[in-house]
Amino acid sequence: MECTSVLLLLPIVLLIIIISVMKKERPRKTRKPPGPRGLPIIGNLHQLKQPLHEYFWQLSKKYGPLFYMKLGSRPVLVANSSRMAQEILKIKDLIFCSRPQLLAFKKLSYEFFDIALGPYGEYWRDMRKVCVLHLLSAKRVHSFRPIREDEVSRMIQKISQKASSFETVNLSEMIVFLTSTTICRVAFGKRYEQGSGESVRFNNLIHEFQAALSCFYWTDYIPLIGWVDKITGKIDNLDKIFKEWDTFFQQLIDEHLDPNRTKMTDEDDVIDILLQLREEGLGSSFRLNMDNIKAILGVITDLIAH
Repeated sequence: MECTSVLLLLPIVLLIIIISVMKKERPRKTRKPPGPRGLPIIGNLHQLKQPLHEYFWQLSKKYGPLFYMKLGSRPVLVANSSRMAQEILKIKDLIFCSRPQLLAFKKLSYEFFDIALGPYGEYWRDMRKVCVLHLLSAKRVHSFRPIREDEVSRMIQKISQKASSFETVNLSEMIVFLTSTTICRVAFGKRYEQGSGESVRFNNLIHEFQAALSCFYWTDYIPLIGWVDKITGKIDNLDKIFKEWDTFFQQLIDEHLDPNRTKMTDEDDVIDILLQLREEGLGSSFRLNMDNIKAILGVITDLIAH
């Protein structure tokens, strides 16, 4: 009789122990800032309105300068005041410095091998050190001065020619072209003449790159229906754009590896510097490979796009 009672009580005791352990291991619920109530699964996705900055401003009047939303499965904090921006970007920057690992970001950054989209960590710090010490040092920036002066001189000459023939000059367009051409020469060692086949191809690649980064992918917000991106062709289009960019960067690298290459200036460009660092090695803990170099070139291309 006693043995039977023990056997009956044993499952109850085990159940009590399991429940108590689960309660201890369950993380404490953190208090979230106020925000609009969402729906199951999709969260607040259905409530977003364009333009976003005006919509967020309207919400901040109701919920305060910091409010919480959920876009599908992704929690989002919206800071809508200079004080909150300072708190996030300056005081607690280590907590918020990593960007969300979105599908397009991951693909076009070579699995987060860049420094703009990559998560904060040892690799990011190593890559930042490479850029600060070898690409953006005062000495290196000064070495690019002849390129900047040459491009400014070309622009002034073009403006002078148009003015002498009483043609209208679009200064905004010229400044954009000046900036992108200067960056191309500094980074790639090449100058794309406006309207040329190479220039058109390069601009098309940039537009496709921007469109892919800003595109909405269900995979990022509701992974359960991520297959929709495959059916609608978004995944295939992303793969196509990545292959085009990878081919473009590989062609640039192959040109720089060619011993018979003719350089526009005596100074090394960004690709020359990165290939040299790859050859020399940066220590036992970190070594540049081709994907690292292409990821850095992708960040530079994004600068041209903006």
